[in-house]
Amino acid sequence: MGKGGGCVPSKKRLPLVASDDPPQTARDAPIPVEDKSPTTDASASVEDTAPQPVQKFKIFIVFYSMYGHVEGLAKRMKKGVDGIEGVEGVLFRVQETLPEEVLEQMKVPPKDEDIPVISAQELPMADGILFGFPTRYGCMAAQMKAFFDSTGHLWKEQKLAGKPAGFFVSTGTQGGGQETTA
Repeated sequence: MGKGGGCVPSKKRLPLVASDDPPQTARDAPIPVEDKSPTTDASASVEDTAPQPVQKFKIFIVFYSMYGHVEGLAKRMKKGVDGIEGVEGVLFRVQETLPEEVLEQMKVPPKDEDIPVISAQELPMADGILFGFPTRYGCMAAQMKAFFDSTGHLWKEQKLAGKPAGFFVSTGTQGGGQETTA
């Protein structure tokens, strides 16, 4: 147990004293007023008064979809994220691991070419991440698992620490494993 942080009172900490006055904190301190009157100096540049472009928070929506169901969910997620002022959703697809011949035999529709494939090295550029994937027998799709497996160096170097993340899953039937996938 550390000093003063656990259940045992610290010897260095002053005892609390009952008082009618609430304790003053830096939050409660008065805010100093600075006298900044508008300048009339002709040398003031226009650049100083021009509004700076607001940089939007980028939420990466990273998904795997074989038949397009999860892709549809991802596009709806993007619509919701884009509806928040100052936030932009960016769609990314993870790399397909099945050979083209197998995908043809499975009658998989072609992928949307407008959605780029993401690499693990691009994840740190996001301000937040949403992951989407189908459920296969109560587990995530192997393509998504392969992508997560490729991010080991990011976790080791703490490059994603502090970034909010979430996920969404889809199954073909009620009780089809989404509970265990989550």
